[in-house]
Amino acid sequence: MFRRIINFCVKVVQRYLPEPFIFAIILTFIAALLAMPICHQTPLEVVEHWGNGVWGLLAFAMQMALVLVCGSALASAPVIHKGISAMASVPKTPGAAIALVTAVSAIACWLNWGFGLIIGALFAREIARKLQGVDYRLLIASAYSGFVVWHAGLSGSIPLTMATPGEALSKATNGILTEPVPVSNTILDWHNMVMVILVIVALVVVNTLMHPKKDICTVDPHLLKEEAAPEEALTGTPAEKLEHSRLLSILLASVGLGYVVLKLFFLHGSFDLGIVIMLFLFLGIILHGTPLAYVRAFNKAATGAAGIMLQFPFYAGIMGIITGVGASGICFGTVISNACISISSPVTYPLLTFLCAAVLNMFVPSGGGHWAIQAPIMFAAGADLGVDPGLTGIAIAWGDAWTNLIQPFWAIPALAIARLNAKDIMGFCIIDLLITGLIISGGLVLWAL
Repeated sequence: MFRRIINFCVKVVQRYLPEPFIFAIILTFIAALLAMPICHQTPLEVVEHWGNGVWGLLAFAMQMALVLVCGSALASAPVIHKGISAMASVPKTPGAAIALVTAVSAIACWLNWGFGLIIGALFAREIARKLQGVDYRLLIASAYSGFVVWHAGLSGSIPLTMATPGEALSKATNGILTEPVPVSNTILDWHNMVMVILVIVALVVVNTLMHPKKDICTVDPHLLKEEAAPEEALTGTPAEKLEHSRLLSILLASVGLGYVVLKLFFLHGSFDLGIVIMLFLFLGIILHGTPLAYVRAFNKAATGAAGIMLQFPFYAGIMGIITGVGASGICFGTVISNACISISSPVTYPLLTFLCAAVLNMFVPSGGGHWAIQAPIMFAAGADLGVDPGLTGIAIAWGDAWTNLIQPFWAIPALAIARLNAKDIMGFCIIDLLITGLIISGGLVLWAL
């Protein structure tokens, strides 16, 4: 029975899920067509909201592109490649490979989502090069499935925003949160930690059980092999000496890594996406040995960022439609949130908040976007019902992460590394979505009791 369900999901996704860019276009029109009758907005207002939002994620899009390119360039450094290769030699069976990739990816994503997303995909690809008989689609799906825990982890944007003191917190929540909510009440609360552990264990078990017994989709290891850089005959000119100077790389990396240490340990900064990118960048520079070697590795990795540059403006446009307020004074995101509140009780409120965030995430796959839409409404309603603000915040965070399993937006970097399409992995991710959804829903209800 389980095998039939998996095969059905894989076949349906293969047949009906379009390329991620087409998916973004379809979501754009769905959001626009729903916003007009629900929010009483005119077509011109919707188009204006869309256009105003198109460039709203430019900075974040650049960060995502750099995470992918710098992460890939770092992984191609000889010493890192050898380390990943050694780890990839550990599993001897397809089941063990799937289990290990899932666990490594999930734990890494809980620590930091940018790090986990890249390392998981690179690790899975290296295993595919070394181990015969493992389904490549499921291997990459397993690497991506761990992404579901990231908002409940140490880099979750919503819990970290709640823990940051300042006037912005009170303003974003309409005065409900006047004091920061410590991560001990959200990320590190024992209820959340139990949910995270159960989700990771379930993913390891389910992904392992999903490995097909026949019709296994493998990949030619030679297709995944990185081409070695061609050797050049050096003439010893001053320009060439600079291009091949290890000292220059060491000096530059020392400045960058020194700043990271200064910010984290002396300025008490957070381990955010910017720090992850700097680590990837400057470690890559020093480990590649020379500036020219790093430039070549970076150029090769940059081709995988095309999907990010193409699709992010369209998702930013969708976010503009969802958050835009026309002459009617109604916002689409507010309508969805209010619908959730209207049928809530103190016990069901966290669950319905989670589901509301999950629906919004299909159109606005951004923690910042969720915070802007839901924070002013959900925390006020939660306070009226007597729900702890930490629970409200973590429910939004889980919802924001959960439907990423079927939202191709966040899979773009992993798919670029794996050289696959979204339809190759989403059939397996649907199964993960159903299983993890039951665990998260049950955990939120028990937390509210």
